[in-house]
Amino acid sequence: MTDRQRFIDVFEYRPVDRVPNWEAGVWGQTRERWESEGLAGQGLGWDWWGGEDHFGMDRRLFVPIDFGMTRPFERRVLEENDEYEVFVNEEGVTRKALKHGCSKHGTRASMDQFLDFPVKTREDFAAMRKRYELALDRRYPKDWKASALPGWKSATVPRILGRNTATGGFYWRARGWMGTEALCYAWYDQPALMHEMMEFIADHTIAVAAPVLEEMDFDYVMLSEDLAMKSGPLLGPDTFREYIFPHLQRLIGFLKGKGVRYVMVDTDGDPEPLLPLMLDAGVDAIWPIERASCDMDPIELRRKYGRSLRLFGGVDKRELAKDRKAIDAHLDSLRPLIEEGGFIPTVDHTIPPDVSLENFRHYMARKAELLRGR
Repeated sequence: MTDRQRFIDVFEYRPVDRVPNWEAGVWGQTRERWESEGLAGQGLGWDWWGGEDHFGMDRRLFVPIDFGMTRPFERRVLEENDEYEVFVNEEGVTRKALKHGCSKHGTRASMDQFLDFPVKTREDFAAMRKRYELALDRRYPKDWKASALPGWKSATVPRILGRNTATGGFYWRARGWMGTEALCYAWYDQPALMHEMMEFIADHTIAVAAPVLEEMDFDYVMLSEDLAMKSGPLLGPDTFREYIFPHLQRLIGFLKGKGVRYVMVDTDGDPEPLLPLMLDAGVDAIWPIERASCDMDPIELRRKYGRSLRLFGGVDKRELAKDRKAIDAHLDSLRPLIEEGGFIPTVDHTIPPDVSLENFRHYMARKAELLRGR
């Protein structure tokens, strides 16, 4: 059984020799800790979405299509001292970042302060749209049909459209343009702008994806949204239904009509009040099922939504920081879902530095047994 067929069979609730063994990654601070605990020099790639042989993870193929800006902003430093810098990044967002003691291997332990965003009016958005030129020669690898496509089509691992988080969703992109607070108001104060944004996001994603979808099919696409916090979503069902739902449904219809088997949504927090609408629009699965959120229990989600909602994630990172007994008990609680199918257990986001290398190794060994039905 190939990795690709194994994934499909799990999501179709068919018998398999084992469930795919996937993980997302670690904080840079976690990597630093683990290297001090004996992992240095082991030849890890630290790209866990693609797979990591050292830990027994299975491989996936992320076809590198660029859905972002073709004309990014110029990075500019506006203010700087020994403690911090204020700068405009390539997405046009003004941020204030601490300079020392925070960044390890590209991960900041202290979140930047977001000071300003590039879109406030319809005129601002008209200028922003021009930064998303179709320009397919810059969005696809050079000579991709001759050099890359044969390998993509023959891959025996799951084939995913775009790198992880590359296929930005509706809330994700609008928040990046306006910021969370301004977006919360804009649904009510600037409805015409919001309708225009949602239509553009669907149209843009369809236009960028169309060439490769004419050449091959894909096992899934992950729409990145992050539209929820610990206690619930950042927009209500009525707002989602009016602005996002019709374009999400249209986008999913196009993707599935062109051979994408599953559409997943990446959202942290608790998006549960929006799940019925997502399912109606054609969403098949969610990730990461963040356990610190109020209602994100994969067992309860399966009970409530049945097999129509596939589940991906759901391992509480906080349990991995405890001891072996706690890790074993937590994984054993997921056994019914693993046995039923439609569920791939992974840590519910990247792994923080309070998890030791010893605990993670135990988690992976124990999980591998469960994935094989032992």
